[in-house]
Amino acid sequence: MSKKTTELTYTQAMKQLEEITAHLQDPNCDIDLLRDYTKQALTLLKFCKARLTQTDEELKKLLAELDDE
Repeated sequence: MSKKTTELTYTQAMKQLEEITAHLQDPNCDIDLLRDYTKQALTLLKFCKARLTQTDEELKKLLAELDDE
């Protein structure tokens, strides 16, 4: 869990989420790390949601420009 979310791309964030998911699904997952994994996953999920929302809004604006022409 290396980069801050401000330095991440959506793809990198998703990759980190996949890695966290693998750790959480491991039966030998260190219980002491469970809180940290969950906290990081929440941060990454919020980042991805914001990025998707931003992209959706930008695409809607671009498509609206096509309708105006």
